[in-house]
Amino acid sequence: MWDRLLVDCQIATMEERPGNPLGIIENGAIGIADGKVVRVGKRTELAGYRARQVDALGGAWVTPGLIDCHTHLVFGGTRADEHAIRRAGASYEEIANAGGGIASTVSRTAAASDEELLEHSRRRLHALMRGGCTTIEVKSGYGLDPASELRLLRIASQLGDGEPVRIVPTLLALHSIPAEQRDRRAHYVSEIVDKLIPAAAEQGLATSVDAFCDTIAFTPDEVERLFKAAAHHGLRVRLHAEQLSNHHGAALAARYHALSADHLEHLDEAGAKAMAAAGTVAVLLPGAFYALQEERKPPVDLLRKHRVPITVATDCNPGTSPLLSPTLAMNMACTLFGLTPEEAVAGMTINAARALGLAHSVGSIAAGKQADLCIWQVESLAELGYWIGLPGPDRRIFGGLDA
Repeated sequence: MWDRLLVDCQIATMEERPGNPLGIIENGAIGIADGKVVRVGKRTELAGYRARQVDALGGAWVTPGLIDCHTHLVFGGTRADEHAIRRAGASYEEIANAGGGIASTVSRTAAASDEELLEHSRRRLHALMRGGCTTIEVKSGYGLDPASELRLLRIASQLGDGEPVRIVPTLLALHSIPAEQRDRRAHYVSEIVDKLIPAAAEQGLATSVDAFCDTIAFTPDEVERLFKAAAHHGLRVRLHAEQLSNHHGAALAARYHALSADHLEHLDEAGAKAMAAAGTVAVLLPGAFYALQEERKPPVDLLRKHRVPITVATDCNPGTSPLLSPTLAMNMACTLFGLTPEEAVAGMTINAARALGLAHSVGSIAAGKQADLCIWQVESLAELGYWIGLPGPDRRIFGGLDA
């Protein structure tokens, strides 16, 4: 006997079929046991099965639980003051070069206790969960030295304790150069490569390593040193690439079979081809594009042309994307970047799972996968990308249980 049976629903399984890219099943049913999906299909196909609990959903849409595959959720303070400065005309680079930006958050994060960071980060976590997220990636990156980065990874891991959500910690190892290290770049990178990467791997605090490759951050050569160390220690890689300029970071990431390359406003065709060949996912971050009032959009048509999987994420962070709504991120991706509603939904489910290396267990509704689901009382799946900030699903299920 199954634990639970959901009936009378429209299901977007996200298991692609010929002529049905979202794997939609009308008048469907989902069987759940031991926290996993055991059967999904037409309601008539599951009519003979028994379950301890049967939920009739009244024609609601069911999707996989949403996945936010790019956040910087653990940080101290805010950067609301920079919002006013930016509105007065200062650029991202100008603010960073004046000691603001990431450096400002680093100092506030260092000043906060572990308990304070957990408390404030959980508030942000709960907002994303209310929006439908069942899996959330959380980066470090506001420590900028080995001990502080490891601290942030531990806090990220603790965020999920007792919560109906899956946390995926990522080591953002090369985010920004501390002011006191600007004249010692090689030494700083060596500290990260030789000390932080081995420690994070040995302690099992992250499964992937990220970096920021751009004019105000790290060079391709510096990032490549990091990637080589990550590979040596069995860690996958990801990359903030081509946000402010084209440093060919996406192609570099693809050479190391990166899970994803993120931002990509300045991506060129060579980079898109390399990503496609490597299976590297494109993560689009419309919140940062909006907050920074950028004009150059990521080349969505180029990604489509080369069949690069497209993902959408909030990029929740204090400076350039103070965004806590996954549904708003989907709407922004449609409105600002021209994604179709179907692409946006895929971008926060199955493709987001691919960007985290978790497509074997989450991101679609299929037998053997985790029963992480969202139930939406909408007439059309397109409404998820249509409403400007849809509050979230009517019900969220995590591991087969209402959450």
